[in-house]
Amino acid sequence: MNDKFNPLFEELELPNKVKLRNRFVLAPLTHVSSNDDGTASEDEIAYMEQRSQDVGLAITAASNVTDLGKAFPGQPSVAHDSDIGGLKRLAQVMKKNGAKAIVQIHHGGVQALPNLTPDGDVAGPSPISLKSFGQKEEHDAREMTSEEIEETIKAFGEATRRVIEAGFDGVEIHGANHYLIHQFVSPYYNRRTDEWGKDKFKFPSLVVDEVVNTARHYGNDDFIIGYRLSPEEAEEPGISMEITESLIQLLKEKPLDYVHASLMDIHSKTREGKYKDQSRIKLLSQWLDGEMPLLGIGSIFTAEQVLDAIENTDADFIALGREILLDYEFVGKIQAGKEDEIISKFDPERKDKHQLPPNLWDQFNNGFYPLPRTDEEE
Repeated sequence: MNDKFNPLFEELELPNKVKLRNRFVLAPLTHVSSNDDGTASEDEIAYMEQRSQDVGLAITAASNVTDLGKAFPGQPSVAHDSDIGGLKRLAQVMKKNGAKAIVQIHHGGVQALPNLTPDGDVAGPSPISLKSFGQKEEHDAREMTSEEIEETIKAFGEATRRVIEAGFDGVEIHGANHYLIHQFVSPYYNRRTDEWGKDKFKFPSLVVDEVVNTARHYGNDDFIIGYRLSPEEAEEPGISMEITESLIQLLKEKPLDYVHASLMDIHSKTREGKYKDQSRIKLLSQWLDGEMPLLGIGSIFTAEQVLDAIENTDADFIALGREILLDYEFVGKIQAGKEDEIISKFDPERKDKHQLPPNLWDQFNNGFYPLPRTDEEE
């Protein structure tokens, strides 16, 4: 291995004393490949085994904690005890080569898809009409009742219990990307006038508490709990960096092990407000102030870009998303001194189809996700 990449393979200790073997993370990627009922499919298990083999931390695709929260076709489920059998197999293959395996627990809220939910029902903090994953037409979402909100908080806890029973090393609470927890924080999605609207941090705070208490009851001290957030949103009025600063202060009071910043570009800068044009990831690191590690992600396709992110953004470890889909040997090639052999562009002519599950290959081939391609001019 080229010595300059040594920092990428340094151990990182989490607040709960668990050590990760390197700074690479398999991002929680929507693979649309679970069985229709949310149980683990053979395609999904093979895919997750490959992508987990060399990273320090491997995170599953967003996994719905209730049937009402299902937001993707082929989404994995942690909503039922009947899911545990497949989850056990998934945990085994993700952990077999030394990675710590994490389930991202998720609820789509108003972004859930009516064709996938019971009776086409979709609900979130406030009524809204919008398009979600792959939709061409808007759907209507209703307001959740206080009782449903409390039941959903408990569902995050029950999902955590199942994750523990399946043998995973932890969970990541999905509080980003316009899904339910994010929606409660956002003034755009949460227009309620009751207790759940007046205090927009109440819902995420109680979800974290539920997950922590469940982990303490059913798990061990080394169970990892992370939290994913989106620092800003384009909607108006939406989540600003000032709101996120307050959220970070709340999260620092919780026994969490890392914060995961959801970004399309790890070098992105803030849109507006008193922090306008500053690095989002550096602000988050500054606010965390060493209380817990920061996971960064966004438009990283080469070994040099990973190194730059570690050295120049204040992120403690780097999640690989689209790139590790293009080349599941990305980390291993760096370690073997073969970084020049990394595949950094999508090639629709590849006979091995980048070793992707069929449904995910189709999405890449159809341009569903932005990424470098061999069939496009520079």
